[in-house]
Amino acid sequence: MINPSAPGWIDKFFIKQKFSEHTVSKTTDSFYLKVRKTGFIYGHIVSFDTAIPIETKGWFKTEISKVALLNTLFDVFCLTTKDADSVHFISQTVSFYNQMNPQGFSLFKNILPKHSPSLTLEKIIDERVQTNESIISKNFSHLVTNALLFIDVLAFRQYLIHDAIPEKYLKKMEETVVNVVTLALKTKSNKSQHDDVLIKLFEASIRYSKFSTVVIQNLDALKLDYFANELEQQYLIDMAGIALWSDGIIEKNEAYFLHSLAKALAIPDDFVTQSIIDTNDFIEKYKKEIPYFNHPNPVKHFYEHTTQSVVTLISRNKNRLVKEIVQSKELMLLLAHSTRRDLNDKEKKKVKRQLLDICKTIPSLTIFLLPGGSLLLPILIKFIPTLLPSAFNENLENED
Repeated sequence: MINPSAPGWIDKFFIKQKFSEHTVSKTTDSFYLKVRKTGFIYGHIVSFDTAIPIETKGWFKTEISKVALLNTLFDVFCLTTKDADSVHFISQTVSFYNQMNPQGFSLFKNILPKHSPSLTLEKIIDERVQTNESIISKNFSHLVTNALLFIDVLAFRQYLIHDAIPEKYLKKMEETVVNVVTLALKTKSNKSQHDDVLIKLFEASIRYSKFSTVVIQNLDALKLDYFANELEQQYLIDMAGIALWSDGIIEKNEAYFLHSLAKALAIPDDFVTQSIIDTNDFIEKYKKEIPYFNHPNPVKHFYEHTTQSVVTLISRNKNRLVKEIVQSKELMLLLAHSTRRDLNDKEKKKVKRQLLDICKTIPSLTIFLLPGGSLLLPILIKFIPTLLPSAFNENLENED
């Protein structure tokens, strides 16, 4: 079984999949439609399409996103180069990310030269499925940021063709996506409470250019001829489509906008029709899980999601966590006292500090070390009594 949160998962992924023995996407259309079904285009990744199915029960969303990004990059690599060699792919992908590293995005600050290419790529992918926002707003902007992950795939294709990312490609791609979405929202007859949120989320998610204040009045003002590849064109249609869906209805004038955009991009009308259907089906199915459509309570959504994530992490690391706590005699004593009386402020600080020190030794629990991570400690403390031996919950002193 593959564990995307443990080192070595990329090597294991390629060993298990044996891509050289299986067929990857043969055409641009088949590749794009396959990726769209997984939710990768929409930024809410629910699955990934691999030759050999992978069981994801109990996985975190970020773990699914990691494998999905790796699988999608590899698929476009095979489609573009007609090469299914994983070693070559990993080398090219690391070189690509070295070149695309945006200003202010310290992607490689924690990557040391001693790491193998596959371990380096694991760290890169781990960074790429995250956002640059604070811990609460990060979860809130998850949809848009991960929707923009497909720009990585498009830029990777350009890198493979030209052996370099064309100058300003990333900036132009982001600006065009934002402008297309803005124009799409202008066509709506009934403005939704989601519309302003969507634009704000895009502002928080762009990485290669500042959010432009220049108002684009119509499609003619967009330089769409820059994007000649079918993947780029299809992606722009879907980004406009998800913006128009926010009120749950695609009206005639909105459908007209999508078809006009398709005409400007030389995309067949059939693609637009299918895009509307697929987008509607996907969002109807997963709407309750997508933060963007539940924005009135982003903080509540954050804590519900995070609590479940922490519980899962604690369960996965139960044995090691218990071992570390038991070995800390002072912490054990303080935790035992806490079952019989309230700890004073000094004792509480000691418990907090020592628990954080323990979390440093368990990679999967480093979530507690992130900014705001100490707010999650009550969740950890809540579950400690159920993890430790039963004697922990009893009085340690014998009474005559």
